[in-house]
Amino acid sequence: MNNIFFQVSILLGIIVSIAAVVRFMRQPLLVAYIIAGIIAGPLFLNLLNGDEQMFQAFAEFGVVLLLFVVGLSLNVEHIKRIGKTSVIIGLIQVLSTCIFGTVLLYFFHVSFVSALYLSLAITFSSTVIIVKLLGEKKDTATVYGRHILGLMVIQDIVAILVMVILDQFGTGKEILPLINIFVIKIILILAMVFFSARYILPFILDKVAKSSEFLFIFTIAWCFGMASFLYWLGFSLEVGAIIAGLTLGSSPYETEIASRIRPLRDFFIIIFFVILGSEMGFAKMEEILIPAIAIIIFVLVIKPFILYRLFRFMKFTRRNAFLSGITTAQVSEFGFILLFTGQRLGHIDGFELQTFTLVALTTIIISSYLITYNEQIYKMCIPILNIFGKDRHVQKEERVEKYDALVFGYHRMGWKVCEALEKTKMKYAVVDFDPNVLSKLKRKGIDSFFGDAADVEFLSSIPFDKTKLIILTIPAVDDQVTLIEHVRNISKKVHIIANVYEIEGLQELYKAGADYVMMPHFLGGNWIAQIILDEPLTKATMKTLKNLQSEEMKLRFQSEIN
Repeated sequence: MNNIFFQVSILLGIIVSIAAVVRFMRQPLLVAYIIAGIIAGPLFLNLLNGDEQMFQAFAEFGVVLLLFVVGLSLNVEHIKRIGKTSVIIGLIQVLSTCIFGTVLLYFFHVSFVSALYLSLAITFSSTVIIVKLLGEKKDTATVYGRHILGLMVIQDIVAILVMVILDQFGTGKEILPLINIFVIKIILILAMVFFSARYILPFILDKVAKSSEFLFIFTIAWCFGMASFLYWLGFSLEVGAIIAGLTLGSSPYETEIASRIRPLRDFFIIIFFVILGSEMGFAKMEEILIPAIAIIIFVLVIKPFILYRLFRFMKFTRRNAFLSGITTAQVSEFGFILLFTGQRLGHIDGFELQTFTLVALTTIIISSYLITYNEQIYKMCIPILNIFGKDRHVQKEERVEKYDALVFGYHRMGWKVCEALEKTKMKYAVVDFDPNVLSKLKRKGIDSFFGDAADVEFLSSIPFDKTKLIILTIPAVDDQVTLIEHVRNISKKVHIIANVYEIEGLQELYKAGADYVMMPHFLGGNWIAQIILDEPLTKATMKTLKNLQSEEMKLRFQSEIN
């Protein structure tokens, strides 16, 4: 049992078995990880006992990568689009939830420090779960969906500030010198983030992004390098990871970077939650049960009600306010990290983590059903809401950018396709993995997405649902098959034109769902055959064809310059 490979194998087997049940119950896999930890812990199988330090190191990697992705996804432009609404609601919600939560727990004889930590932990809702479930419901572009995502950004920013403050002022040292040092460090870090994001990283990423593998390696090196550097400056690794993500967050390659990092993050974060689950015991169940039940009721009822009232105060319709409130009725993975930090600093003991684990399991399970069936629950509550009179507020759903056509690959034949789409007045966008192409498209004012067509995580961010035509000029058959199968899961009506250079891949593309597959050598053969039939085989004919080709190349060159 002391062999690490054997332990991880058994652990993964347990996780997969529980995950199958959890997925059948339409629950997030986070629930499976915590339950697997409880089973693998000392309470049952005691699998983690032999190499506890190794698993702790894995967990630390998971936390660093999770917070790196959080920093990477902090989109300030999204807050600008939402306006002051999300900022006001987010700050008031965090403050009011924290105050009410602390008072509630203090009423149940929980110490003030423990109550403060737990109330801070339950303030934040799970960005991962909310984004996933709203994406499945296709509600991310609705009024309530956009503002909830804005609220998640505000919560993430507040959580980062809390982490930084705890990291700097949670050591019990004299406060005034620490404040001075802290201010200097913050100024230096902000200057470093701005300078690197504005001048250094764009140049490096333009070179690195030409290879997806090189981009992945560079991103990992940057994440751990920045985290270590900031740790050397006196910050925690967690704060360093967030800052590393922030420096890359404004990059046009952010989506591709995030999609590459997530699988690695997911593996290590699984270990993190397994370890948290393993620390769950029933020895203190009598001590944690009452506070846990109180927090569960608070998260499922009081927290959504606070948000409902705040959204109503900002003149949202009852429906949007209700759906917004009910969406946040769970706790965040950030709460675990906050309590983990508090325990590391010696502010709290295991009681808080055990309580929060029980709360997390319960609220995540229940809120998943609440989000999935939120419209039905709202309709059931309409008679109660109507008691307060008619809803006088009206909100229009914002129009989301949709494309009639998407062209994958610009360099080979895609540029000519784009010219044709331009003439037909079809609204189109280009998807490409070449940073140079991305720069050209930006100069030409053509909408574009940077990413790998074979990356399903990246493909999930592309708006396929209203697209009528997809043209694939990328050469790899496997990449096209992955893309076609992904699109066919979303829409059966969209016309997909693929391409293949070898006959072996033809049927594979048709089987995946392509409507037509171009074969450039076959089309070229047809073209030259038609020339032979229609034109005399003279030097004049060849010269004419050569001149036409030259004009075509000049046209392409001029198009690229423009």
